[in-house]
Amino acid sequence: MNGGEPAPSGLATPRTISSRQTIFAKFVLPTLWIGIFGAVTLALWLGFFWGSQSSGPPLPLKWTFLAVLLVGGTILLRTVARLKRVRIDGDSLLISNYRTEIRVPLSEIAAVSENRALNHHPVTITLRRETAFGRRITFMPKVRFLFPWSSHPIVAELRDLASQRAQI
Repeated sequence: MNGGEPAPSGLATPRTISSRQTIFAKFVLPTLWIGIFGAVTLALWLGFFWGSQSSGPPLPLKWTFLAVLLVGGTILLRTVARLKRVRIDGDSLLISNYRTEIRVPLSEIAAVSENRALNHHPVTITLRRETAFGRRITFMPKVRFLFPWSSHPIVAELRDLASQRAQI
């Protein structure tokens, strides 16, 4: 099956390797952060935090909040909006954006990396071919409380699985 086809429903239960918090990080967190920070920024610009006796908030404060909203919102969306739900089903990955799910053979994995600088250790799978979600799939692995600074075990597991399938 090629990397862009919808995933058929199988009999065995696929093993989820992405965190259950993915849906919160992908949808709820950005909505809350941008919504609340946006509302506070708008209120500053409209002068809601100062009484009628005052000239309103200082202009540098307004611009600072607007800049933080734009930069922070952009960073947040670039880091969490692209997250996918990933499961392993036999010789394939099932990758979902919560609307569409595709099946990608493990042999299509070209590289696996993780960003240990971010607290949720996003893992990026680079594929050999383009899929409906592109060639780079990023997911948030299941949370580990022991040794959070070390590489997540799923990175080595995916590399091993891809290596085994490439040799077949």
